[in-house]
Amino acid sequence: MNKKKRPLLQNLLQEGTSEIESFQNTTIRPIVKMQHQLLLISFKNYLQKSIGIVIGLFKRFLLLFTVFKYDFIFIHREVAPVGPPVFEWVIAKVFRKKIIYDFDDAIWISTASEANPTAAKIKSTWKVKKICSYSKIISVGNEFLADYAKQFNTDVRIIPTVVDTNLVHNRIKNHQDQPLTIGWTGTFTNFYNLEMVIPVLDKLKKKHNFRFLIIADKDPKLEGIEYDFKKWNIQTEIDDLIQIHIGIMPLKNTEIEQGKCAFKAIQYMSLGIPPVVSPVGANKKLVTDCANGFLVDSDEDWYNKLEVLISNADTRVQIGNNARNRIVSNYSVQAVEKSFFNLFEQQ
Repeated sequence: MNKKKRPLLQNLLQEGTSEIESFQNTTIRPIVKMQHQLLLISFKNYLQKSIGIVIGLFKRFLLLFTVFKYDFIFIHREVAPVGPPVFEWVIAKVFRKKIIYDFDDAIWISTASEANPTAAKIKSTWKVKKICSYSKIISVGNEFLADYAKQFNTDVRIIPTVVDTNLVHNRIKNHQDQPLTIGWTGTFTNFYNLEMVIPVLDKLKKKHNFRFLIIADKDPKLEGIEYDFKKWNIQTEIDDLIQIHIGIMPLKNTEIEQGKCAFKAIQYMSLGIPPVVSPVGANKKLVTDCANGFLVDSDEDWYNKLEVLISNADTRVQIGNNARNRIVSNYSVQAVEKSFFNLFEQQ
């Protein structure tokens, strides 16, 4: 039995085929086919994400049945990534457990685009204030976050973001090694902050010889400047960061950025790398200008202070050492250990 075969596209283009038919066969049909494939891929990605969320919610539901064993329940940001604070309400009101609620970003502000209002509704950022009101104690990473939380809870404590300076961030940058490297580390969601300093770096490159290194989860595909990209990997993170001589943390002055807890700068400083940062969020308290880093709020500032560090290795060493001491004394696991465990004191 002969099976019918689908005719090849070129076999459809016979003599006598009209221009319209020819256009349909050579242009329209391939486009429709491509759109069909893209639609299938999009649906597959959506389905995988949806299944992942459902599985995650189910796992959290099962965890509810272990809550009775504990005196305190520590919640970082939220129990579930979508929907209202049902789990938190059950923990506080049904199981009557003391919640210690911790967050280190302005998570009550929606980052969904105006073109996608559904995402904002599903995320339910309004639930942050509810969880604050359900909680016994709230732990946040800076004063901006604390001011928000105090609207809904009287026991709000500031515990800064920290690194382990004994076991992990325990190396010191050698400022004599080459090539001189200015670096930035972060996630793709913060590329828009990085873009604000590209013109300054490009201008500096015309006068000074240095490498620009980006360590991130995705290649930012920046235009207007030459750079090296290193995909972030937890196994090589310290080896990658230690290549940097000058660490940058540009931030726009928005509410989202005011909620940042200076983790990039803390990482640089812990390794003896002088930071050059925007005076936004926790950066203002972390960095003392011209002592353990530089605070900059204009293109001219960025240019001048980066040039100081590019041109003088001794200055990099001095500021880098001061930066390291600042982290060990105030932003290390060991420095905040007592404050953290005090959260769990019975009252």
